[in-house]
Amino acid sequence: MKRLGLWILLTVVGAGLLVAGCQATRAGYESAPYRVVRSDGKFELRDYPALTVVETPMANPSGGDGSFMRLFRFITGANEGKEKFAMTTPVFKSGNSTNLTMAFVLPAKSQVASVPQPADGAVTVRELPAGQFAVLRFSGGQNSKNEAELLLRLQSWLEREHLPALSGPVYGYFDPPWTPPFLRRNEVMLRTEQKPK
Repeated sequence: MKRLGLWILLTVVGAGLLVAGCQATRAGYESAPYRVVRSDGKFELRDYPALTVVETPMANPSGGDGSFMRLFRFITGANEGKEKFAMTTPVFKSGNSTNLTMAFVLPAKSQVASVPQPADGAVTVRELPAGQFAVLRFSGGQNSKNEAELLLRLQSWLEREHLPALSGPVYGYFDPPWTPPFLRRNEVMLRTEQKPK
């Protein structure tokens, strides 16, 4: 009986440390800034400022084509100035099966004009324009079936709210791959706008 109690205690403490460790890992990174305009359960309307990103094409949705490492090499010095940039969250994935891209948001102080040119021709630096986005947060690993279902939920919410979808979906991933799927923060976003009242 004592052994069972010890096992339960160790399991609870281990789970607590795992949760705290994953949150600390995510919390250790600068995140793209935004302002929540309105919340409705799991849905949010957010205003984002213009964001400077470094972007690269993806050959497949899983990112197993080296796209992540191309961007990682850029932020660790593979650029004309050999400048290093801090990793931020989220990592964005957007486009469709024939035009997928992955992007890292550069730290807020980075402006497109001052960012050095990438050493890799498959990497570009650009500015994402400021705007309003409808957002649905979810957990789990990257899974195209799950992402498609969540996109439909977000589109349905936009329709109920009489808000237009002005872009294709953007998926944001906030956690490193070793984070257990049930603790991960992921988001699907659609650019929109509220009509003035």
